[in-house]
Amino acid sequence: MREGYEGTGPGAITPDGCAVELYSRLPVGEEPDVIAAAVPAGARVLELGSGVGRVTHALLERGFDVTAVDESAEMLERVRGARTICAPIEELDAGETFDVVLLASFLVHAGDADVRRGMLRTCVRHLAQGGCVLIQREGADYHSDVPRERVDPAGFTVRIVSAEPLGDGVDSVRAEYVFPDAVWTQTFRSRPLTRQQFEEALGEAGLKVDHYLTEDGMWVRAVPTAGH
Repeated sequence: MREGYEGTGPGAITPDGCAVELYSRLPVGEEPDVIAAAVPAGARVLELGSGVGRVTHALLERGFDVTAVDESAEMLERVRGARTICAPIEELDAGETFDVVLLASFLVHAGDADVRRGMLRTCVRHLAQGGCVLIQREGADYHSDVPRERVDPAGFTVRIVSAEPLGDGVDSVRAEYVFPDAVWTQTFRSRPLTRQQFEEALGEAGLKVDHYLTEDGMWVRAVPTAGH
């Protein structure tokens, strides 16, 4: 689930405003390398918010057993080689547990705090004994260093145009994806979290930080607290 999105551009748009064609074009980045370095080889992975399988396919190529979850059937139609489940993350009950639960794409910053809580409870509910949750956070300056843009080696430009406060700690973020033949825009609600706020949110769900996996603190390995 990508909470609070509105999208424009060519191709199918999912109920939450994501453009299927846009996500089909985006290349995989460092995510598979970060994940592979943080968990055992061949681990069973529950990928929450998989979209079209950008990360899914790269993990499969590395020998992981992946179950991909997304609330968009249109997104999941693009996933190949993995078991798929179409459901909202916060409502998911797969009836089994996994070595690794993956919550990437900044989903932990859902504008609705109840949605974030539901997502984190889903992570804990599906975690096997001795397993871990891998979470991708926003960078420290994600909402303040605007406007900004990044030119991807694949030949497109990503712009974060603005981040405007909506109240109650939530911002409206506007992003643009500019390709030579098409442009997509998205406006979505995101709740910035300091490191302390992030760790408090984990604690509320029965998780704690095991290790910050990258120097920028954007990738985190979390494990259950005692008694969970």
